[in-house]
Amino acid sequence: MLTKTSMKTHGCGEITKNEIGQEVTVAGWVSAVRDLGGIIFVELRDKSGVFQLVSDPKKNPEVYDIFQKLRDEFVIKASGTVTIRPDETFNDKLPTGEIEVYPTSAEILSTSEVLPFPLNDESVNEDLRLKYRYLDIRQEKVLNCLKLRHEIVKTIRNYLNSQNFLEVETPVLIKTTPEGARDYLVPSRVQPGKFYALPQSPQIFKQLLMVGGIERYYQIARCFRDEDLRADRQPEFTQVDMEMSFVEQQDIMNMVEGLLREVFRLVDYEIPEKIPVMTYKEAMDKYGSDRPDLRFGLELFDIGDIIMNSNFEIIKDTLKKGGIVRAIKIPGIANYSRKEIDDLTKLAISFGAKALANIIYLEDGTAKSPVLKFLTEEQAQQVKDRAGAKAGDVIFFVADKPKVTYDVMGRFRLYFGDKLGLIDPNAHSLLWVVDFPMFEYSEEDNRYVSVHHPFTMPNLEDIDKMESDPEHCRSIAYDIVYNGNELGGGSVRIHSSEIQKRVFKALGLSDEETQEKFGFMINAFKYGTPPHAGLALGLDRVVALLAKTNSCLMTDAPALASEEQLRELHLRLTTKVN
Repeated sequence: MLTKTSMKTHGCGEITKNEIGQEVTVAGWVSAVRDLGGIIFVELRDKSGVFQLVSDPKKNPEVYDIFQKLRDEFVIKASGTVTIRPDETFNDKLPTGEIEVYPTSAEILSTSEVLPFPLNDESVNEDLRLKYRYLDIRQEKVLNCLKLRHEIVKTIRNYLNSQNFLEVETPVLIKTTPEGARDYLVPSRVQPGKFYALPQSPQIFKQLLMVGGIERYYQIARCFRDEDLRADRQPEFTQVDMEMSFVEQQDIMNMVEGLLREVFRLVDYEIPEKIPVMTYKEAMDKYGSDRPDLRFGLELFDIGDIIMNSNFEIIKDTLKKGGIVRAIKIPGIANYSRKEIDDLTKLAISFGAKALANIIYLEDGTAKSPVLKFLTEEQAQQVKDRAGAKAGDVIFFVADKPKVTYDVMGRFRLYFGDKLGLIDPNAHSLLWVVDFPMFEYSEEDNRYVSVHHPFTMPNLEDIDKMESDPEHCRSIAYDIVYNGNELGGGSVRIHSSEIQKRVFKALGLSDEETQEKFGFMINAFKYGTPPHAGLALGLDRVVALLAKTNSCLMTDAPALASEEQLRELHLRLTTKVN
């Protein structure tokens, strides 16, 4: 309930039939003005909802004169007695739809020009909405997202506080470290030529907090990454960061499940008692993604063993060079035209494939495909049996490097899940993905890089593979996935200086580089470091998914700096920009 102020006694959406006969004062924005035969109806809106005001010139001509001047988005204040509406004017769509006020006094607090776009119009260009973000927030959908975000943050804090976590803020202006993405650099005015970095995450600090004996830490942390924009990642974002000492992987998973159980109750969903667990390898093999959407089927399958015994030399050569082949069965599309099949090939190529093979199972039971000439009848039957294909189905497959094959087929799967209407938008699918690779080879850097970050503990069974077979070294890392989106990820951390040094060495960092960039951390580990682990949830993504909307940019940044600002920072632009 709104705390009474000097300007209003109630929020517009808070007045109920209990207030009938009481004097109230409301204030807010005019959502609509309707003049019906001399009586003016005004819908007044504030954060709490909408309430109807009515002015009759016979009852109060002064208020009526004011109401005649009202336009959409004027800000007004009005006072009067709450009355019941006539039965024929009830509005069942509004919580306040059975009551109204005939104001005895009213005041225009501010006027408004015509808005650059109508509120609550889904067709408005997003760029225009973002330019006028302060107006966009007035929309019910956007306001509800902010309310949900508030409730989620409050729930997270309450839950973690109840679990004996300590909220700690960590520095924002830090030393640059190679944690994966590019850092945003901030030039120092007082120390010419030196730069701060904005944190990609509080990773190092939270581990040092564990060394410091905090044991259970959390933070609603702002993070910054100077990377190319995409729909689910912005330059700055908020994560729910947590770390625990004297724990193993399952302890973190149990804690996060308890937290998410409370959060999902805000949208009336009770998550399962135990969230399913899948290995990274299984996720990639079956779904072509380490964040699979399990709301529908269309699993991938391997036909490499069948191909290796066939005359399909092009694919056999790919397999011999370390590539893989994955197939998918799409039901009921055998009636697609030649053009539609060609368009699907173009789609696969746009995803990164060199080619897309297909086998079409016609309604008469026969199969049609150029690739069948490379297979014996027995091999063709093996492919059909493995797919579980029947008349009307089509099998597609791609052969390439594992990374390319998985990416193409995973995206192809999602494309058909959406196109065929297989995804229930009201369904919920939570999943843990575990046993991620420790390293992956970067063609750009010509070396191995961390899949998560360099402080992730390698699987102790694979620890000797860091030097001899890094590609097959697993880490003790885990992601929580919801409806095909990564909600968060974490890992058991390295608490041994020696293991940490070996990881840095596997990443190609010399002893000098290691000491320069991470010396303070390695030194800290010499003084009694507890086993620890943690996870970070993407708060913006959690809110967007539960609100069934998209996250978006909030400002016009970045922008140009003035010459004076550049001089103060001892900087000079070498390239002219507009």
